[in-house]
Amino acid sequence: MFSHLREDIRSIIERDPAARNAWEVFTCYPGFQAIMMHRWAHWCWGNGLKWLGRFISYLARIITGIEIHPGATIGRRVFIDHGFGVVIGETAEVGDDCTIYQGVTLGGTSLHSGTKRHPTLARGVIVGAGAQVLGAFTVGEFAKVGSNAVLLKPLPPGATAVGNPAHIIEKSAEARSAQLFAAYGVTPNGDDPLSKALHKLINHAAQQDEQLEQIKKTMKAAGICCTDLLDGDKIDSETLNRMVE
Repeated sequence: MFSHLREDIRSIIERDPAARNAWEVFTCYPGFQAIMMHRWAHWCWGNGLKWLGRFISYLARIITGIEIHPGATIGRRVFIDHGFGVVIGETAEVGDDCTIYQGVTLGGTSLHSGTKRHPTLARGVIVGAGAQVLGAFTVGEFAKVGSNAVLLKPLPPGATAVGNPAHIIEKSAEARSAQLFAAYGVTPNGDDPLSKALHKLINHAAQQDEQLEQIKKTMKAAGICCTDLLDGDKIDSETLNRMVE
């Protein structure tokens, strides 16, 4: 148990530049305290002391603002950063080296007791602030869920998902340990493919407007009557591009 505590403290210091020393982490980090109390609650739950497990979980929620069901499985070196408002359901599984930020829910979408209802986070997953991961599916190794995303389906290893509902903006065929940490699940230069597509459509429509104007001018210069062609509203590509940024 004490080796796990030392591991947890060391991993927090490695991932949080604000953590100055082990004593500060032990006494002032609610995420660390919530996981420590969850280990007691989980032991009680697995040894038939269901009420005591729930009561310890309840006390942990009062003290830390983090609610972890005693039936949930939490791996080693898991870092719940800030943590206020985090909810982890009964059948959720959180793998080693995962990072979870404040306001995250690992929730279930089924009312059938005794079945797998909550998500599984594989090793090294990062879930950004306010993200909701809902359902009995797996988030692959070293995947990232962006802040405020609502993830409702499996995420491949190494991928990054954002939005509501969440969609993949970066997909890696290979999960690499070098990608272990990214604050709040933010990936540098991870442009949203939907925004890229909209920018291309807007620019393409603006180019078509220009081409039509050139065709009309050429027809008039050639003496071809264009009175039946109605002038439509011109596309303001700059304004539209700013709106989808």
